[in-house]
Amino acid sequence: MTLHTDLSVSFAGLQLQTPLVLLSGCVGFGEEYTHIEGWNNCDIGAVILKGTTLEPRMGNAPRRLYETPSGMLNAIGLQNPGARYVIDEILPHLPHDQTQFWANANGTSPEEYAEMARIFDDSPVTAIEINISCPNVKEGGVHFGNNPAMAARVVEAMRPMTKKPLITKLSPNNADIAETARAVIEAGSDGLSVINTLVGMAVDVHSRKPIIDNVSGGLSGPAIKPVALWKIHQTRAVAAKHGIPILGQGGISNAKDAIEFAIVGADAIGVGTGLFYDPLMCKKLLDGMSEYLEQHDMNTYTDLVGSLVTQPA
Repeated sequence: MTLHTDLSVSFAGLQLQTPLVLLSGCVGFGEEYTHIEGWNNCDIGAVILKGTTLEPRMGNAPRRLYETPSGMLNAIGLQNPGARYVIDEILPHLPHDQTQFWANANGTSPEEYAEMARIFDDSPVTAIEINISCPNVKEGGVHFGNNPAMAARVVEAMRPMTKKPLITKLSPNNADIAETARAVIEAGSDGLSVINTLVGMAVDVHSRKPIIDNVSGGLSGPAIKPVALWKIHQTRAVAAKHGIPILGQGGISNAKDAIEFAIVGADAIGVGTGLFYDPLMCKKLLDGMSEYLEQHDMNTYTDLVGSLVTQPA
């Protein structure tokens, strides 16, 4: 593909060939998706591996997925073979010469997160995304991401264990996402992923039972795009103040969506649920973004980032 504009970006000290990042949980551990013919003809900036824990996990009982209007509920439960298996058996077979691969770290205590950072520091991944939407077992199951101080403790525990960029994935379900962003940045986060899924549920009207066995699940897809845009807008000021980039995500399914995310302040664009119905949608996104930049006399993707025009009150 020939692009007439520069879509490369710098993100948390890493040079990405384009702003597109394939999101955790949507392309497995990369080995499935990279077997699709033409998967990287559009130069994907990075692939985030499926959520990984220290020890293997079986995940939640089915049913774990359910399609909703303009979206999808999932409650997979972090099914994965464990960090050591991912590093020893999966990472060596991925095409690192074609794109970057980032880990997605999960834990039940700051100590577990720290160990995940230590293990992945000695691996080919170029960054570590931190999923702080996990429950802290030592605090009665309260999710790290719902409390800025707890979220900061996770980053503080991981920071000394790795020289790789740490990218904290913020939950839209907490009361003050900007305060959580400030806390994790001050604790040492090099980037922010905004946003994780929203909590939702679905009900079978015939049985009057929850459709998802876990009762609730994470809502993704186009339905959450307005929320994602608002949350990026809320975190943009604190991120920009500290020079911290934002990986914007949540319901992107076409080039117009991606452009909106850039305008409100997404330094890179995360693509997730949309890949399930169009695995090769990335080329369409990049072509549309490049065309938009040319039409508006912009030479680079970075020229577009944070260009939102707000009217005076």
